Amino acid sequence: MFKSIRIRAAVTIVLCLASLVYLAPSLTSDLPDSWKKYLPTDKIHLGLDLQGGMHLVLEVQSAKAVESTLERTVGDLKENLMDKRVRFKLRERTKDRDFTFEFPDVASRDTFDKILKNDYPDLEIATSEMAEGRGLVSLKISDKRAADIKKMAVEQSLETIRNRVDQFGITEPEIIPQGKDRIIVQLPGIKDTARAKNLIGRTALLEFKLVDEEHSLDEALKGNVPEGSTVAYESRTDRNSGRRTQTPLLLKGRTLLTGDALEGAKVEIGDRFGEPHVSIKFNAQGAKDFDRITGDNVKKRLAIVLDGLVHSAPVIQERISGGQAQITGSFTMDEASDLAIVLRAGALPAPVIILEERTVGPSLGQDSIDKGTWASVIAGILILMFMILYYRLTGFIADVALAMNMLLLLGVMAAFKATLTLPGIAGIALTIGMAVDANVLINERIREELHLGKTLRAAIEAGYTKAFLTIFDSNVTTLVAALFLFGFGTGPVKGFAVTLTIGIVVSMFTAIFVTRIVFDYLIWNRRVEKISI
Repeated sequence: MFKSIRIRAAVTIVLCLASLVYLAPSLTSDLPDSWKKYLPTDKIHLGLDLQGGMHLVLEVQSAKAVESTLERTVGDLKENLMDKRVRFKLRERTKDRDFTFEFPDVASRDTFDKILKNDYPDLEIATSEMAEGRGLVSLKISDKRAADIKKMAVEQSLETIRNRVDQFGITEPEIIPQGKDRIIVQLPGIKDTARAKNLIGRTALLEFKLVDEEHSLDEALKGNVPEGSTVAYESRTDRNSGRRTQTPLLLKGRTLLTGDALEGAKVEIGDRFGEPHVSIKFNAQGAKDFDRITGDNVKKRLAIVLDGLVHSAPVIQERISGGQAQITGSFTMDEASDLAIVLRAGALPAPVIILEERTVGPSLGQDSIDKGTWASVIAGILILMFMILYYRLTGFIADVALAMNMLLLLGVMAAFKATLTLPGIAGIALTIGMAVDANVLINERIREELHLGKTLRAAIEAGYTKAFLTIFDSNVTTLVAALFLFGFGTGPVKGFAVTLTIGIVVSMFTAIFVTRIVFDYLIWNRRVEKISI
């Protein structure tokens, strides 16, 4: 028995010391260098409601990803038909966003059907009819492929947003999916909320297009836009007045290169005016394509378009090899930095819209911490006093277990990098009550056994044996509920579930294991025959 007591006591001491090691960075920032080199330095993470920050619920417009895929595929099909000299006319889209091809004869339609079947399995015929001797065929993305595109759009958006937030430098963000097409983004400690929203929601579709210098820009601005061209605007900032103007440009509709060909992007300072610009580097295939594009279009203007806005449209003076280029546009340092971030992280496959936005100020978060801390402290003091007054020595033993319970709970949270939220503080307060409840059950059982005339040793043995099943049942049912809250809840609900789950496990350990060590020590080592209870 003496050996058993020493082993159990050693286990308890080791766990308490480990908790103190993990909890130390949260208690003080004045740690020695040797500690920072070899021991944990992470503090207990504070949730959005305690640290302050921004909470966003985003909806991915996954249907737009299907439309974009359809548009790109039909564009490729159009070029394929032209290469094979198939006679057709591409009509305007219908209200359902489908593309309609018109064929003048049966031979053209038959060739189209073969090409569609062999080379474009993702496309299927939505409608087919004959009108005035001409065949009309409307295309759409197959339902199975559309569902896959929507799912991939949400997954890719989640990863892209996570990469952007990580590069933005926000610590402890929470970015999780919700439902089929929603993403929850929590950014604790963020101060510039407008910049963060712009960074997260920016589509960042980078395209390289040639400027159409063969047709009249004035006629295009009057509404006579040539087929295969579009009107876009280049944003410029006057260095003297700071006024931003937009200059119209006529661009060819075909995209020569996209942001998918990028390998990296970084901010650099120009030698001439000292203004920041974004230097981009293409991957191996992108470098080859850029080399070919610039070689084939010397003395022509190449527009760099981001989300439909032209950032610059320089004249290609010569073939550009090496796979590097620059994006200029009178950027501020923050604008250039954010642009580099979204280019490195990649474009969103579909636009996202903000459905819900909540901002918590740091002062409100600190106020919540203070009130929650005081509530827990006052509740703890009242419980400690009650246990001592009502159970005397056994109440003091329960108080020691309760203090150890708080130490282990916070230590486990720090070790597993759990996030402490305001509902989590409520979970800690509930844990205090549950931990004492277990000790109350044990003490009442021991008191009943003593009233039956049993010795102290027999009463303690019977008290722990009979109380164990009741304590175990009540804690397990609560633990199951907490696990469901953690699995299906979000935000504050999950924060409550985290502290409650850890608290339940720790309270069972301290109430049953730790207090029994003290009682066994008093009985076997100190030979105590009576105890105040």
